[in-house]
Amino acid sequence: MTQTIHLSDYQPYPYLLDRVSLIFDLAPTATRIRATLNFAPNPASPGNHDLRLDGELMTLVSARINGTVITAKPDDTGLTIAAADLPKDAFTLETEVQIDPASNTSLDGLYMSNGMYCTQCEAQGFRKITYYPDRPDVMARFHVRVNADLPVLLSNGNPVGQGAGFAEWDDPWPKPAYLFALVAGDLRAHSAPFTTMSGKSVALNIYVRPGDEDRCEYAMGALIRSMQWDEQVYGREYDLDIFNIVAVDDFNMGAMENKGLNIFNSKLVLALPETASDDDFGRIEAVIAHEYFHNWTGNRITCRDWFQLCLKEGLTVFRDQQFSGDMRSHAVKRIEDVLTLRARQFREDGGPLAHAVRPDSFVEINNFYTATVYEKGAEVIGMLKTLVGDADYAKALDLYFSRHDGEAATIEDWLKVFEDTTGRDLAQFKRWYTEAGTPRLTVTDDWAPQASGGTYTLNIAQTNPPTPGQPGKAPKVIPVAVGLLNPNGDEVLPTTVLELTQPRQSFTFENLATKPIPSILRNFSAPVILERDQSAAERAFLLAHDTDPFNKWEAGRALAKDVLARMVTDGADPSANWLDAIAQVAADEALDPAFRALALRLPGEDDMAQTLHAAGHVPDPAAIYKARRAMAAALAQRLSAVLPEMITTLQDNGPFISDANGSGRRSLKLTALSYLTVLDRGTAAAKIFSNANNMTDEQGALATLLDQGLGQPELAKFEFRWSKDRLVMDKWFALQVAYAAPDETASTADRLTKHPDFDWKNPNRFRSVFGPLSNNHAGFHHASGASYTLLADWLIKLDPVNPQTAARMSTAFESWSRYGADNQAMVRAELTRILKTPGLSRNLGEMVTRMLGKAT
Repeated sequence: MTQTIHLSDYQPYPYLLDRVSLIFDLAPTATRIRATLNFAPNPASPGNHDLRLDGELMTLVSARINGTVITAKPDDTGLTIAAADLPKDAFTLETEVQIDPASNTSLDGLYMSNGMYCTQCEAQGFRKITYYPDRPDVMARFHVRVNADLPVLLSNGNPVGQGAGFAEWDDPWPKPAYLFALVAGDLRAHSAPFTTMSGKSVALNIYVRPGDEDRCEYAMGALIRSMQWDEQVYGREYDLDIFNIVAVDDFNMGAMENKGLNIFNSKLVLALPETASDDDFGRIEAVIAHEYFHNWTGNRITCRDWFQLCLKEGLTVFRDQQFSGDMRSHAVKRIEDVLTLRARQFREDGGPLAHAVRPDSFVEINNFYTATVYEKGAEVIGMLKTLVGDADYAKALDLYFSRHDGEAATIEDWLKVFEDTTGRDLAQFKRWYTEAGTPRLTVTDDWAPQASGGTYTLNIAQTNPPTPGQPGKAPKVIPVAVGLLNPNGDEVLPTTVLELTQPRQSFTFENLATKPIPSILRNFSAPVILERDQSAAERAFLLAHDTDPFNKWEAGRALAKDVLARMVTDGADPSANWLDAIAQVAADEALDPAFRALALRLPGEDDMAQTLHAAGHVPDPAAIYKARRAMAAALAQRLSAVLPEMITTLQDNGPFISDANGSGRRSLKLTALSYLTVLDRGTAAAKIFSNANNMTDEQGALATLLDQGLGQPELAKFEFRWSKDRLVMDKWFALQVAYAAPDETASTADRLTKHPDFDWKNPNRFRSVFGPLSNNHAGFHHASGASYTLLADWLIKLDPVNPQTAARMSTAFESWSRYGADNQAMVRAELTRILKTPGLSRNLGEMVTRMLGKAT
């Protein structure tokens, strides 16, 4: 029987833990851990209490309190020592346990990856290492000794001792157990010095497997830029003598911010122009920054309980988005972030997996590392900054760091620093943290012309739709950034933030010479759905004249979605006005190339399915696929005269540099190439593939060929060239599924699972096949149901080995209820089959139960 954990049941841990000493005697199947824990009664929990320690999958060898052996009988989830057997004041608990890292395929706790010892303790992995109060509000200083006959022995903090077969580490900063880390193996360091703003020297190291040393330079540069940025923008200085990163092949997540010892999925560290695309370089820079920024927003100040996960993740995502904008392009970064938000979080908010940014209950906390907690959590921070202004945001953050340093904080603590800084009452704003769902804004306008100057009125109504467990909701505080433009394109009102707090409000603008064209929700100032009757002519006007880059792009996107929707539902042809408007953007060399590339890309199939569903239609994946292909062909024909010259002009023959300019030019070139390939049947793409001196061009040209049913010789060359490179081969697997025709998607994925290099226990390789399977919209939702069955089969197979990855991949089914009856019946059957699997993990069981709409 699964247990549901509720936020309302929170109680402080009855004992304080000041100091922890751990000694590891590493052995693949029989690692011994001796732990010394110094406890004292917690004044916040008066009375006598049992000592409950979490622990799983270990053998207790011995236990002592104040040096006296005690008899303790662990259960399946931990160890309880009765209050009657404990001293009344401070005491020391010593335990020795034995664990088997080699058999730990969950990649949670202490495990092995190709001969390397590695840990992953967030959220509850430390309980697989030793008996411990494995909760984030228990913070202690750690001293660690690692004994092993291996060249590199790492843990948190500063190195304080080293000799033949051992290393000792001491972390002076209190931390919860989820931030503990240990790595041991045959590794090589890529090193660099760093001097903090106060003049302190810090040794930086990126540890990788032998042979990967030359692929760390970009990651090291990203780390140094992150450290400098955090000092300059937030005033946060690094606080240890050393900062280590380790790249690991077998890793469930992207990376982990363990204090002083970040552990990364190798795909987010290792990069050369020949092996990594511009997208890879951008992700590496962003994730390096994200994990480093956690040193203050997550480590020095952590979360009181796992319900507060958004406190550290939402804030840190917002910070890494700011950083990426500063390093590259704020406009392009904002568009990309909103595309991700709408594709992942809006879908989550509109389905059975909807939950608040701070949920009030869970069965398995690992299931709540979601787009809602991360991306929507970041949007909430952004709204707060918009509402209080840049200066007060900076003051509030300074107060947050000074008031809560060394503490485990809550959302209430976070909002209180803003209230104390600004004098604002944020009780209503807090609903963004406690309520699920995507608000909808309905906008109408009125114009009252007068000789002395007319009055323009915007009428805005907000609705907050019901979500699972939350049928009715009160209005939220929503910042709506607007600007007004004259019919000649001049801006008559620069960006102004309207604060929406009621179900309906009207905002007036006076003394205007003519009726303006409104630009609403500039820079996507709130994570909402905007509904307004808007003509194609007005959208084309905003695409041509809006001074806000996001809304300029949004106008073109809305035009394209309107055209594509009519093509799907009415069999209409692509609009000549839309084709002309996009052609003007394509030819406008004054625009950022990356922006032009984004404007030229068509709405995705899943995006259109959601748009049609919201409009009351039952999405037909096959029809959407067919219409989108026809739309691409029409745009290719419209741009046919300029595409070859665009590609030639954008071709860079100099050294590869993955900066904003270089990556933007390559993005636009490859977007143009995708349209040209529709016309020339791959002549230009094959040439670019053959001549490519970087992975961006090589991968992009191959993708373009595969998308048109071409490229088999190039695919074979790609495999031959990169067969020994595990990260590049992930791309080889992924491209084939991503660009498979709908009736071949399931068979392509199934064929690849039989490839000798398909290691299904490696999360990267598993995701390289089944991630693209679920993202190939028409293929995944094919009328045969073959993709549904294939994914369900593999989730059932993976779950006993790696329940975290299985649960996360199951979200491919979350939007099943928006499709037709036949698709719904097939998905329901597969979800039911998964749920009936004997021994199903609580991770996957909770997800499937929620998707089926059953009570947990």
